[in-house]
Amino acid sequence: MMADIEGMLHQVRVSPKDCDALRFLWWPENDLNKDPEDYQMLVHLFGATSSPSCANFGLRQTADDNQEMFSLEAVRTLRRNFYVDDCLKSIKDETKAISLVSELRALLSKGGFRLTKWISNSRKVIESVPSSERAVAVKDHLLDQLPCERALGTRWDVEMDTFGFKISLKDKPFTRRGILSVVSSIYESLGLVAPYILPAKRLLQNLCRKGLGWDDMVSNEDITTWHSWFGDLPKLESLKVYRCFKPPDFGDATTCQIHHFADANQIGYGAVSYLRIIDARCLIHCSFIMRKSRLSPLKLLTIPRLELSAPVVATRLGKIIRTETDMQVDQPLFWTDSTCVLRYLRTRASSFTPL
Repeated sequence: MMADIEGMLHQVRVSPKDCDALRFLWWPENDLNKDPEDYQMLVHLFGATSSPSCANFGLRQTADDNQEMFSLEAVRTLRRNFYVDDCLKSIKDETKAISLVSELRALLSKGGFRLTKWISNSRKVIESVPSSERAVAVKDHLLDQLPCERALGTRWDVEMDTFGFKISLKDKPFTRRGILSVVSSIYESLGLVAPYILPAKRLLQNLCRKGLGWDDMVSNEDITTWHSWFGDLPKLESLKVYRCFKPPDFGDATTCQIHHFADANQIGYGAVSYLRIIDARCLIHCSFIMRKSRLSPLKLLTIPRLELSAPVVATRLGKIIRTETDMQVDQPLFWTDSTCVLRYLRTRASSFTPL
């Protein structure tokens, strides 16, 4: 289930001693011929670097001040399942989910926050929320088919409970700026399409290596490469990845492993993580968690150094997953096919030399 805090930043006041940092000029009635008036913000505003962290502190303070009045699950959700003003939570039982929705709304109201725009892949959960507090797509009535929503920049098909993409092709000039605009429009935080995005990033890197300006036209050879990549872009809409790590009919996991794979070549390096679970019936299920990839830097590096960079990304992925998920992992496993990396790991640190 997912929800949003209405006007979160404006619900958190600025300390009086800091208000002078948020002064601005305002022309009365938008008349530039009049003398401007001096104002200052008393609440945090969108665009200030400090605003998200200050508002997040307000959320955590709300949890601390009211933890004795609400369940541990509600307080823990407020501390761990909010990304700025977005709440994203997965609950196994519908009855518990309905109770949690009610508690979260009451808990946040204690801090002056209104949790609204509720959406869930459970119709019972949506029905438990007042119509005025639901997402626009399900505000007045439940549809025969639940809609698609955006979850932190990722397209969530609520009915099928899958992540996917909606591609909107726009004509852009054949320049570094135009290509970057198209590549940057494909945003998703899990790295679902990182292997597809990497060639486009490599093209941008080659244009930078050639010394082209942001608005210089690229060569015919590079335009051909771009057309080849751009022509396959609509195919991303056919990609679907299940949101849930575990199928609905899968039993309780008796074994839980996370496998991290790292690799590199002259073009780039990266890592990908998968969850492997086994239930009491000895059924095995594997699911994608997340992926990170990096282009090789403009300054040429040796293959051994790139091969060593990939496991660094894998270990960082492992740290993120351990911190951000509540899974009880029996054993994290790291994989690489580079004998160079394996031998470096078995070598005493005192004998390391620059590559």
